[in-house]
Amino acid sequence: MLSVKTVVIGMLGTTLDTGKGPQRWERWRPTVAICSQDDLEVTRLELLHPPRWAALAELVAADVRQVSPATEVRLHALPVDDPWDLEEVYGALHDFAREYRFDTERERYLIHITTGTHIAQICMFLLAESRHLPGQLVQTSPGTDRTRQGAYQIIDLDLARYDRVAARFAREHADARTLLKAGIATRSPAFNRMIDELEQVAVASRDPVLFLGATGVGKSEMARRVYELKKTRRQLAGPLVEVNCATIRGDGAMSALFGHVKGAFTGAASARAGFLAQADGGALFL
Repeated sequence: MLSVKTVVIGMLGTTLDTGKGPQRWERWRPTVAICSQDDLEVTRLELLHPPRWAALAELVAADVRQVSPATEVRLHALPVDDPWDLEEVYGALHDFAREYRFDTERERYLIHITTGTHIAQICMFLLAESRHLPGQLVQTSPGTDRTRQGAYQIIDLDLARYDRVAARFAREHADARTLLKAGIATRSPAFNRMIDELEQVAVASRDPVLFLGATGVGKSEMARRVYELKKTRRQLAGPLVEVNCATIRGDGAMSALFGHVKGAFTGAASARAGFLAQADGGALFL
C-alpha cells in the first residue's frame, strides 16, 4: 500500500516570511516553520507569491530546502496587482485551483492560511470549503516557547467532527423543529419528516414556498411559523404581510399589489403603498 504524501499549499508572507542575513533564522517565519515540524513530513510545498516578490520567494524556498531537504518547493507567481481586491485575488486563486492537478488518492493537501492578506485567507477558506482546493486548512503560530519552529494546527471543515459544534447544530435544529411544530411533540414519522424537510428548505433557500392542502389544515399557521424561523435566523427583517387573494379582483389587483399615488384613479383620495412594498425585507403570504 502506497503511503500518502503531504502537500502544503500556501501564500508567501510578504511580512511574516521576510528576513535578511543570519538574523532571519532567529525569527519565526510561517512558511519555513510549517516545513520544519518534527511530526509533519511535507513532501511538497506549493508556494504562491506576487510576481514582484519573486526574490523573497526564492529566499524562502532556499531556506525551506535547508531545514527540510526532502521537501520539494514549487513557486507559482500569482498574477495579482492588488492583494486586497477580493475579485482579483479570488479569480487568481480559483484559476490556480482549476489548473492544478490534484491527486487525492496519493496525496493529502494542507491549505496554509497563516500568511497572505486577510482577503487571500478568506479566498483560501472559500475554495477549501467548496472543495476547489480539496484539502484541510492548517494554521501556524509562534508557539508558547516562541521558537522559530513554532506550532501548527490542522482545521477540518467537517464541523460534525467537532463534538461541541455538532451539539450546537443539533440544538439549533431541535429549536427550529419545535418552532415549526408550535411546541407540540408529534409522533407521526411522516409529519416529522415533512417538518425536517421544510426546515431545510426554509433556511437554505430564498425562493418562494408553495403550501398545498385542503382548507383548514393549517397552511396559514405554517406560513407564519416559517416566517418566524427565517426571522430568528436573521434572514428577514421586515414584516409578514398576509393577503387574502379572494379579495383582490379585476382592476384593483395591480393597485393592491403595487400601490398607487393620489389621484391615480377615481376614488384614490391618497397615496397607498402596495402589499409588495409593505412586505419589503419581510415576507408576502398570498
